[in-house]
Amino acid sequence: MIRQAKGKTPRRPPPKKPSSNQKDPVGVYCRVRPLGAEDEECCIEVISSSTIQLHAPDGFKTNRNGEYKETQYSFKKVFGVSVSQMELFEYVAKPLVDDLIHGKNGLLFTYGVTGSGKTFTMTGSPGLGGLLPRSLDMIFNSIGPYQAKRYVFKTDDKNGMDVQSEVDALLERQRRDNNLSAPKSSSSRQKLDPEIADMIKPEEASKADGVDEDSSYGVFVSYIEIYNNYIYDLLEETQEDVIKPKPPQSKILREDQNHNMYVAGCMEVEVKSPEEAFQVFWRGQKKRKVANTRLNRESSRSHSVFIIKLAQAPLDADGDTILQDKNQVSVSQLCLVDLAGSERTGRTGAEGTRIREAGNINQSLLNLRTCIEILRENQMCGTNRMVPYRDSKVTHLFKNYFDGEGKVKMVVCVNPKADDYEETLLVMRFAEMTQEVEVARPVDRPICGFTPGRRHRNQAFKEELSRKLEERGGPINRDVSSVINHLVQSLPPLPSSELTDPHDDITLPRLIEALQNRYRIRQMMIEEYNRAANMMKSMLQELDGNLASKGDYIHEQNGKLAEKDKIIQNNKAEIERLEKKNKMQEHKIDILQKTTKIYEDDKRSLRHELDTRDQRLMREQSDKRRMEQRMHGVVTDTQHKWEKECERRVNAMQLEMQNKLWVKDEKLKQLKAIVTESKTPGRPEPPPQQTQPKRPSREERLPAKRSASPSPIPTTTPVRPLHRRSRSAGGEKWVDHKPSSNLDLGTVLQPVIPNAIQVSAPSEKALSKCDRYVLTHQEVASDGEIQTKLIKGEVIKTRGGGQAVQFTDIETLKQELTTVPSRKRRSSEGTPANGDRTDVENRCSVALEMRAGSNMGPGYEHHGITKRRKP
Repeated sequence: MIRQAKGKTPRRPPPKKPSSNQKDPVGVYCRVRPLGAEDEECCIEVISSSTIQLHAPDGFKTNRNGEYKETQYSFKKVFGVSVSQMELFEYVAKPLVDDLIHGKNGLLFTYGVTGSGKTFTMTGSPGLGGLLPRSLDMIFNSIGPYQAKRYVFKTDDKNGMDVQSEVDALLERQRRDNNLSAPKSSSSRQKLDPEIADMIKPEEASKADGVDEDSSYGVFVSYIEIYNNYIYDLLEETQEDVIKPKPPQSKILREDQNHNMYVAGCMEVEVKSPEEAFQVFWRGQKKRKVANTRLNRESSRSHSVFIIKLAQAPLDADGDTILQDKNQVSVSQLCLVDLAGSERTGRTGAEGTRIREAGNINQSLLNLRTCIEILRENQMCGTNRMVPYRDSKVTHLFKNYFDGEGKVKMVVCVNPKADDYEETLLVMRFAEMTQEVEVARPVDRPICGFTPGRRHRNQAFKEELSRKLEERGGPINRDVSSVINHLVQSLPPLPSSELTDPHDDITLPRLIEALQNRYRIRQMMIEEYNRAANMMKSMLQELDGNLASKGDYIHEQNGKLAEKDKIIQNNKAEIERLEKKNKMQEHKIDILQKTTKIYEDDKRSLRHELDTRDQRLMREQSDKRRMEQRMHGVVTDTQHKWEKECERRVNAMQLEMQNKLWVKDEKLKQLKAIVTESKTPGRPEPPPQQTQPKRPSREERLPAKRSASPSPIPTTTPVRPLHRRSRSAGGEKWVDHKPSSNLDLGTVLQPVIPNAIQVSAPSEKALSKCDRYVLTHQEVASDGEIQTKLIKGEVIKTRGGGQAVQFTDIETLKQELTTVPSRKRRSSEGTPANGDRTDVENRCSVALEMRAGSNMGPGYEHHGITKRRKP
């Protein structure tokens, strides 16, 4: 047994690519809904016919710095609150309807948050018809006289269209009428629903130009909804079972032989008038899923898609009947999509099923944004990322439009109230991104090879034939039976031919005479008809001659037309080149405009920053001038103070040196007296005389100044240092900081600071009341004694409103023992112990080392020092 080879699955042909390389951006329009109440806060302002501006409402921060920020968005056209439905249709939907009549596809969808007026924009209300009823009215106003009879066009359930003869269409119509239980009235005379009556005023009717008169048209409509990512047919007629209702069956998407997506099994209804078409739409609209939410009384819970298909077939060469060729049938469609609004469940108060519906709505809109974003990225960056059309039924159904099967337009509906600001901001960003996506321009439909004007010539021929027959007294119509009846009635009537007697000689001769008379009339009619036929023949021959001459003329005109065609082709090529150049220039202009906008924003921000820095610089300069003035005063005071201090120190140093010289002179004199007494031991001592020591003459020449230390008195008692008043005893107010850990040394000389606040720890309150600061610090010196340091400073105010201490002086107080046991040398043995004179060794055992006094400047200390005894 030979097994038959298994055939391979044929490769699927690639999707057809449009032959046109020209692309058009997605047309995005914006419509602003009026506010519900006059006192509501508005966050949208229409700046121009193509720009709107969003204002952040009160209490809302649009950036991290909390600054008030305004955002502008540009569209192809902005429609304010005062724009009528008619004006919106003229700009948005009328070009799409015109393309539909000329064999091109179109997609129009409304987008926005819930309650922004999408359904009103698409459907409208009585007297204010929306885009959908106006589109239907324009279609039938344009193709009304050229519509084919019902059922001449017939759908093939594969997104295609068949054409059948008028006889088959008549049989189909009779069969369908017989299947109906109750005959319907004429579609044009049906009683309309009051809710949809008078949607369009007669004066607002529109009509397309350039309709092909040599074609017949048929209009089919279908209406579906996408609910929870399932497709349902709103026109499907189901038998209603009250006891056990049957749920609607969802539909599936399929791809036809031209790789276009369609809804399989969807009911397509042929309509012959705008009233009938809108009646079908309203029948499906009542089945659409709507619900009452907190934001919208009739909120759409599904995406609705109303599809208008226009079938177009050319007439035959005679211009009388439709050409019976399926390949010559052209089908174009217009999809009007009302997308459900994006919403937040927290604001709508949705619960249960409504939450699931809102989640599916938001997910499908998110998939639409994702597809648009990837398309934009592929076109602008040259990438080849796969567009996830299949993630949602909405994007999967309309993938062909974004691949170049028709024009795409979007109407962004916005509500200017402040509560919708955040959702409106997201809608604006999506609309701005959608404008940058380009869709390939659809190609023109090929022109049929028949001579144009066939319908008009056929109609003129029928009118001429009717006129000729009317002139000759014949029937106007072309029915053969009526012509025969007319001829029979024009002949003389036959006499009675009843024979009652075999010998009757009157009836037969009378009948023979009548028949002869009829024969003679018949011969005359034949001759008349022959003459008319000859005349018609001559006329036809004349017409043939004229036709031949006109054929030559037509041939000549065809030659000229060919030349014109070449010129037209050249002009088209030039136009395409110029359009491409123009598009490139427009793209450059857009880039320059965006760059200019960015630069202007940067310029505004830099100018704002520059103004801020200028103000800061002016404040710093004013602070600097005040600081300079203050420091200048401080420097002047300090300079004056230090000049006095230096002068005082110089005087003190001079006085100290003079005192030292005087002390040395006194010591030398005493030594000299001792030496003199030792050389004359036998001589009795003279009685003691109290004499006042005299100072050197240079002492008298010095001016009388305040001495840094007391002048030593030349007596036999040792010189004792006197307490020098500290500098801190001035007229300023001090903070006397004495830590609790300091020890009480019990010394006689203690620094006394009048007009001071004594604290154990400094505080801001104490510092704010004083001008100077002193810290009493104790530490162990190298010799094991405790020395005290007075650390002084000035209290200054800081820019922040506080106080700071700037240390300027350190004064050291050191304590030492002055009584040292020593041997006393007598100047003479005969001198009594309690004499008036003290020996030199006892008198010189203690000296006073006095630097520039502690009361006169920082950095000096005074203390008693025990003199070293000579061996």
